[in-house]
Amino acid sequence: MKKADLKMTGNTPSENSQTIQWFPGHMAKTEKQIAKDMKLVDAVVEIIDARIPYSSRNPVLSRLIGAKPRVVVMNKADLADPNETVKWLAYFQQQGFGALAVDSKSGKNVNQLLPQVEHVLKDKIAQWREKGMAGRKIRIMIVGIPNVGKSSLINRLARGSKAAVENRPGVTRSNQWFPVGKNIELLDTPGVLWPKFDDPQVGEHLAFTGAVKDDVLDTELLACRLLETLCEISPAILEKRYRIAAEETEGLNGAALLELVGKKRGMLAGGGMVDTERAARMLLEEFRSAKIGRITLEQAGM
Repeated sequence: MKKADLKMTGNTPSENSQTIQWFPGHMAKTEKQIAKDMKLVDAVVEIIDARIPYSSRNPVLSRLIGAKPRVVVMNKADLADPNETVKWLAYFQQQGFGALAVDSKSGKNVNQLLPQVEHVLKDKIAQWREKGMAGRKIRIMIVGIPNVGKSSLINRLARGSKAAVENRPGVTRSNQWFPVGKNIELLDTPGVLWPKFDDPQVGEHLAFTGAVKDDVLDTELLACRLLETLCEISPAILEKRYRIAAEETEGLNGAALLELVGKKRGMLAGGGMVDTERAARMLLEEFRSAKIGRITLEQAGM
């Protein structure tokens, strides 16, 4: 496995970062398999993370899907800013895609997915009926990057046919078919990241949400950048969760912010020093579980 290239380059907010690249060998094989299987399906369901709708869309998958009818599913919508989610849904619909926001863990809105698929396939379904193929099964491919919740969504849809579910990227390792009712079959595929993140912010956003494994990253550096990002979005986020007033954060870089968060939570090590590693793990967990709040890191259409 190729590890992330970790480097602390300085103490200013713009430099308190690490270069993130992660492309396990099996993902190259998966790309080839997806390309091969694309001709077997009628439509594609592309699952993305509602908190990072731009960064969680793999440009390689878009190329493989091409003009195939598509529904974009914004999963983990319960963790994202609902106002931003509405804007992103409108953006995807303007691109000619079906679009839906769901929470696959609770099942919210999952029952709207199949009607969306039928809608984007309405012309093809009409052609089948004209040819006397009204009972033909609809075949759908499920695609997305690691850790966006593909398996959880499939389990909601397929029920009896369970896909492997774990809260870590890279669990699904082979393409699998799952029946949904009498007329639909789903083809699951492993999560695929692309070989190079041209925009460093994309890599950071993927790491913030857990799409890149934490064990190939420096979690303290990652937490520092997350704190800087949250301050850019709204200092009120830190004030509400960690009781850090906006004036306390002025002029502070990520490392100083992490120290402050650790102090506020009483995460002290020997000699009164802040246990920044523990504070970093706590911060990432609270962001990913929306304990900090329902946050969308990217604006619609960026």
